Amino acid sequence: MKINGKTAGDIFDQIRAKIQSGELAPGTMLPTLRDLAGELGINRNTVALAYKRLTDAGFVLSRGRNGTIVREPIATIDIEGSAPGLAIRDLASGNPASSVLPSVNQLVTHIQNTPGLYGEPEIRPELEAAGLEWLQPDLDVPFELNLTNGAVDAVERVLASYLIAGDRVAVEDPCFLSSISTLRHNRLQAAPVAMDTEGMQIEALSRQLSAGVQAVIITPRAHNPTGFGLSAGRAEGIRTLLASYPQVLVIVDDHFSLLSTQDYHHIVPANTRNWVLIRSLSKFLGPDMRMAFVASDEETSQRLRQRLNAGTNWVSHILQDMAAGHMRSPDFQQSILAARGRYLGQRELLVSALKQHGVTVSDHHDGLNVWVPLAHNSAATVMQMAQRGWLVRGGEGFMLDSTSSGLRITVSEIDAPETELIAKSLAGILSQQRQIQATNKG
Repeated sequence: MKINGKTAGDIFDQIRAKIQSGELAPGTMLPTLRDLAGELGINRNTVALAYKRLTDAGFVLSRGRNGTIVREPIATIDIEGSAPGLAIRDLASGNPASSVLPSVNQLVTHIQNTPGLYGEPEIRPELEAAGLEWLQPDLDVPFELNLTNGAVDAVERVLASYLIAGDRVAVEDPCFLSSISTLRHNRLQAAPVAMDTEGMQIEALSRQLSAGVQAVIITPRAHNPTGFGLSAGRAEGIRTLLASYPQVLVIVDDHFSLLSTQDYHHIVPANTRNWVLIRSLSKFLGPDMRMAFVASDEETSQRLRQRLNAGTNWVSHILQDMAAGHMRSPDFQQSILAARGRYLGQRELLVSALKQHGVTVSDHHDGLNVWVPLAHNSAATVMQMAQRGWLVRGGEGFMLDSTSSGLRITVSEIDAPETELIAKSLAGILSQQRQIQATNKG
């Protein structure tokens, strides 16, 4: 590698140019600080500063004493949703049921006649009051409230407020697709934490905390893709563990919140310096009404507001009026109860049907999906289900470090007759696969 710079800025620019041109391929090891400094006749600290800038910008990855290497390009990952106009029944989208979402006509009646202008509060007073009323019962410490363009936007803004490229973030494994995407595009490293039906496993989280993660993202209820949630005991164990790491940023993504059939168990210790609790409005207003309340400590709130108060970054006051009006309407609570009951009934129907047909599945589901664990790659099962007219989501895209896999089946739009057919189809496929495996072993 030919470099002739004498300043940290020159070295940074020249190495960056070589990476962008492809001259330095992913995986290429850069010269040691001593070697490059000796070659250029400069101080090692100058090279160290250049390498730090390259690391912070996401071009290289520092492995400490094992050297510095050029990073792999950001890989394409799965995203939520399915293509429109499918010829087969879509059970893979992860979408809420359109029939339980308020219509646009209902929502526009709440829009105020006065347009929002520069300098106004970021949150409309009516919506802020609804948010405080919603979150206050679950928080026993003072907090400040902000509003972002959805839960994913909140997670990304908070991470960007504290972390730099290369930092490690503990997340559930399997992991929410948007969390994987957010970490990769911000060149943060996912530190997988195995989970079970009660949520993140404490020993697995403890190992990642001991290894020095800078942040933790936890889904307390309706984890996507599994539908699992934190039990009271598991939440208390995690809270006790996190108390020993007050410097770690804690992000609680309670995206399903009002529609959940599980109790909320708070896991943020009183001594945690920086934390957020995120509650999305998108699950009951619709994905296109992208808003989320963010409760947090004062410092995190100030950092968020610096990123939200510019004219291009606040959440539209028109959308806020629509949301506040809907949440304050007389039939809001009834609509939430109806949607919650619908999703619960659909989950229970599918789980019951699967069990009746001999498919192993947990009873601990919440949210829009049912998770069917598999001991092998899901590709063949996904294809065979498609051949029978059912599009389901394979589990590999959610996996970070797990050797197992699964299927995610979105239940929001299925009815009772379909439920029986889905369970029968999947049971037949898995039975046939077991027979083939037994024959091959014999």
